[in-house]
Amino acid sequence: MDFDAVADELYALRPEEFTAARSSAVAAARTAGDRELAERIGTLRKPSLAAWASNLLVRSRPGDVEPLLRLGEGLRHAHQSLDRTQLRELSRQQHALIRALSAQARQLAAEAGHPIGEGVQREVENTLHAVLADPEAAEAWASGRLAKPLSAAVGFPAVGQSAAATSAVRQGAVTERATTQRRPSAATAPSRPDRKADEQQRRRLAQARRDAEAADRELRALKDEAAAAGRAAEEAKQQVDRLQQRVGELTEELARTREEHQQARFAERSARERARTADRRVREADRRAATAAAQLERLTSSDDR
Repeated sequence: MDFDAVADELYALRPEEFTAARSSAVAAARTAGDRELAERIGTLRKPSLAAWASNLLVRSRPGDVEPLLRLGEGLRHAHQSLDRTQLRELSRQQHALIRALSAQARQLAAEAGHPIGEGVQREVENTLHAVLADPEAAEAWASGRLAKPLSAAVGFPAVGQSAAATSAVRQGAVTERATTQRRPSAATAPSRPDRKADEQQRRRLAQARRDAEAADRELRALKDEAAAAGRAAEEAKQQVDRLQQRVGELTEELARTREEHQQARFAERSARERARTADRRVREADRRAATAAAQLERLTSSDDR
């Protein structure tokens, strides 16, 4: 028995099934003589509804995990560079992706028999924000084993705050230049380590842009896929409605046919009874006719003598 396999199996279950399954796994580990494993399994906590929905999203939509993780890396690099234009663009992509993923989580939860309300959906969205802001939160979310929703304790500053920070940095640079004007010019020239750091920062920003563009493309593809699935579902529903209507029509026709069949059988029995009665009356009439003919013949013979 492997701990990771057991944990994956437990967190793939519906919330109401978790506790009993965990107890069974603990008992099985103890029966196998692995007390340490039994204790580790016993520490696993039942997921809240929001955590379960987040785990369900990871397990049901594995293709959506990597785009969100890459976007988080790009956003963290972009916030370090304090590029207002890039921050606004990445922020737009961030909100669009989180809205799409939280909507998918809500749909998956409803399909699994646990519809979630607005409050739980906000907890799912907060979890996704935490994934973008914190690498450790991203790793926990990607494992699909959350017991409670995450919160972005170390979140991204707003774009306006970033702009203010950029202005403060620039103002500090102006002050620094003013105080060092009397120094030798060689002192004001950027050093080799500074140039290297700037180059690394430019490369990180370029990578962040590429990651954000890739995430945006994948988001558009997911939206197209969702739209196509929605259209297919609507077409299937229309087909079901048509077939249901046809079933109703055939059911009515079958009922009418059965009634006509019963009436035909009754008519057949009645006709057979009338035929038997007519046959009996014919035989009786035939006997009477034979008797009358015999009597007529006797009378005729008497008159001749």
